[in-house]
Amino acid sequence: MKTIQDCLKERILVIDGAMGTMIQKHKPTEATYRGERFKNWHTDVKNNSDIMNLTQPLIIENIHKEYLEAGADIIETNTFAATSIPQADFDLQPFVYEMNVEGAKLARKAAGQYTAQDPGKPRFVAGAIGPMNKTLSLSPDVNNPGFRSVSFDEVADAYYEQVKGLTDGGVDILLIETIFDTLNAKAAIYAIKKYFRETKKNPLPVMISGTITDASGRTLSGQTLEAFYTSMMHIKPLSIGLNCALGAEQMRPHIEELSYIAACYVSAYPNAGLPNAMGEYDEQPEETAHFIEEWARQGFVNIVGGCCGTTPDHIRHIAEHVKKIKPREMPVLEAIL
Repeated sequence: MKTIQDCLKERILVIDGAMGTMIQKHKPTEATYRGERFKNWHTDVKNNSDIMNLTQPLIIENIHKEYLEAGADIIETNTFAATSIPQADFDLQPFVYEMNVEGAKLARKAAGQYTAQDPGKPRFVAGAIGPMNKTLSLSPDVNNPGFRSVSFDEVADAYYEQVKGLTDGGVDILLIETIFDTLNAKAAIYAIKKYFRETKKNPLPVMISGTITDASGRTLSGQTLEAFYTSMMHIKPLSIGLNCALGAEQMRPHIEELSYIAACYVSAYPNAGLPNAMGEYDEQPEETAHFIEEWARQGFVNIVGGCCGTTPDHIRHIAEHVKKIKPREMPVLEAIL
């Protein structure tokens, strides 16, 4: 069976689109999120997508299959906020490990079915590790800039539990994504390294994906793209890239810059344009695919897909537009003596 490294040498790989967008197409209610298992839970759980790994596994599995059918080579687990810190909002910390195990198993099952149908095109599962709803670099209190609502050790411990669950569930890759605070990402990297050191398991490849929040070209915690790249490279990631916040048109200059400096593969999965006044995304699949095809022809990318607002139709168009284009070649970078 080909590894993901084998596949990346051959072609541009396609990662899936938005999970949240697809969940919302089902118009889920409070009862949908609760399912039978949490029918009498003492807090509201609406919009907690991660709990659906436990309460609505068929919905999640079918979303994975829709993306695989559309041509995705990599599907992400439904675990973006499946850590104890954001789940504390719902008092669901005791179920975090299980959310990650089941999220990984659902994606693994779907990917396995599609790989079995076409062994020449293996499908891979990326364990989604999100940025959390608390940040280590920024104070939530404008009157006390030194205050932090969480410590590095607390964040690292939360990520460690997630990494254990994703790994036990059978993911192929760990994807630290939508990074707006590099220190949170550092805690995730620390947790990953600690987990594989302590368990003596073979380390999984790690994908890194940051978020440039506006035209300044910086992350929310103030780093330039080059500084962000430099501060992440010690983990020797499989890929580094950008997702979320921007549409493909706005993301282009940042992906171009990254493609020149990155000593690893480059990924990009933008939103379906910028949100409209109602917070919805209007960019059509062929529009998104047109932008991404241009990046591919310029030699900027190795992995492409979609973030907020994108659907299986977006992924289908993207996959079709890049399938015959050579992947970005790794630059020869001078060693720093």
